[in-house]
Amino acid sequence: MVNWNNMDTLASFQELLKAEQVNLVQVMEGENGAERVKKYSVPMAEGMVYNYAAKQVDDTVLEGLARLAEEAQLTEKFKALYNGEVINTGEKRLVLHHMTRGQLGEAVVADGVNKRDFYVEVQQKVAEFAKKVHAGEITNAAGEKFTTVVQIGIGGSDLGPRAIYLALENWAKKHNTLKMEAKFISNVDPDDAAAVLGSVDVAHSLFVLVSKSGTTLETLTNESFVKDALKNAGLDASKHMVTVTSETSPLAKSDDYLAAFFMDDYIGGRYSSSSAVGGAVLSLAFGPEVFQQFLEGAAEEDKLSMNADITQNPAMLDALIGVYERNVLGYPCTAVLPYSQALSRFPAHLQQLDMESNGKSVNRFGEPVNYQTGPVIFGEPGTNGQHSFYQLLHQGTSIVPLQFIGFKNSQIGTDVVIQDSTSQQKLCANVAAQIVAFACGKSDENRNKNFEGGRPSSIIIGDQLDPRTLGALLSHFENKVMFQGFVWNVNSFDQEGVQLGKVLAKRVLAHETDGALKVFSDLLNI
Repeated sequence: MVNWNNMDTLASFQELLKAEQVNLVQVMEGENGAERVKKYSVPMAEGMVYNYAAKQVDDTVLEGLARLAEEAQLTEKFKALYNGEVINTGEKRLVLHHMTRGQLGEAVVADGVNKRDFYVEVQQKVAEFAKKVHAGEITNAAGEKFTTVVQIGIGGSDLGPRAIYLALENWAKKHNTLKMEAKFISNVDPDDAAAVLGSVDVAHSLFVLVSKSGTTLETLTNESFVKDALKNAGLDASKHMVTVTSETSPLAKSDDYLAAFFMDDYIGGRYSSSSAVGGAVLSLAFGPEVFQQFLEGAAEEDKLSMNADITQNPAMLDALIGVYERNVLGYPCTAVLPYSQALSRFPAHLQQLDMESNGKSVNRFGEPVNYQTGPVIFGEPGTNGQHSFYQLLHQGTSIVPLQFIGFKNSQIGTDVVIQDSTSQQKLCANVAAQIVAFACGKSDENRNKNFEGGRPSSIIIGDQLDPRTLGALLSHFENKVMFQGFVWNVNSFDQEGVQLGKVLAKRVLAHETDGALKVFSDLLNI
């Protein structure tokens, strides 16, 4: 039987509070550090590893985290999730995003439908459509091929798919699988849509409208913006648009779209990149075979997350170390630092994934919790970040745990040798140096040049960023967030916090305002 208890009621957590804290500078210096790097490493899918040698943990802390995982029933709760129990208690829904990339447990039937079969059928429909577009069987009114795909969506309908597209764009060019250029319109700011439309040939553009409910204000506003542009170009918008929506949405059976691909309420927006939300735009951009490889990588990492042994479960271990940093060591933020320009928007996706999921102050039953929950997530690619906010990370008054991501080889393979090393070697040298610099610091009589060290970090290392490794990365962080939500006893799968602003915005637009809301509306000439 699964029990949902607040973290501070668990004996294992109280024991962790009493455990002696690790002096990171001492354990990472010299040969001690070398042995830790070899010891504290966990295999991930697709040949990657999660190395946590530079985290403030030792065998005693790890044993405590293992007891916490067992007492919090993390393995059992994940099993309940993938076997179709109602884990999203706020909205009384199942949580099935894992099922878009594989069957982890029992067959799940909801609304009279086998959900794995449903998701596979949608993926097949997307793949068939994409192949027809690429083959020129589905064309514009002039019988010419579409060359660009433009996704219209916001939040999870934009951040994940955009991050994945950018991560694989150069890889696809190198491997001759870039079928169509992809663009994204998300912000209701008209400058966003205008900039994108100004950069494409609308006559050869296919637009993917993504809205589960079919009522998202920003998305429908941008759809109208696009339809006006198509009309002004003398084009029939219905011949240039497809939709990703729910079967019950007003968009589902509309003649305004060439095709409709379905999602359901069991997959939240920020978890939807492996559904048709990401599948449509990515299959059109790269081909359905590439999207399938991405799904396979995610599925392999999902399987590792089923392991009850935290030393063999990288997502669970990462999650537990994060809880330790948040609730025992008291660190309020986490920086995600990919040493790969291809992952330039991956931290932005993880911001939503983490902060929208675990940014909660009440537990699953609506009761206030007496401990900190989700941290603030931010990040930029290295080495750019080193010349931006690393100053605070190294010498600021707050300690910020770091999550590095690095690859041994570049996506393109083209490189130059300057001063006896390649650009990729310089990139990798920087991330290795930063890990040790943050952990060990440097003593200097000049206090302005003194580095205290003791700044914890982990790193995920892969051979090369490709569709499979990217899928595994996505799964790792999705499951990390899920496990942390389980420990904190919060519902990681609803997002009531985004609703209030929407309601008030509608009041403003209807001119039903008073007090401060009216004054601010007047100041903005609404």
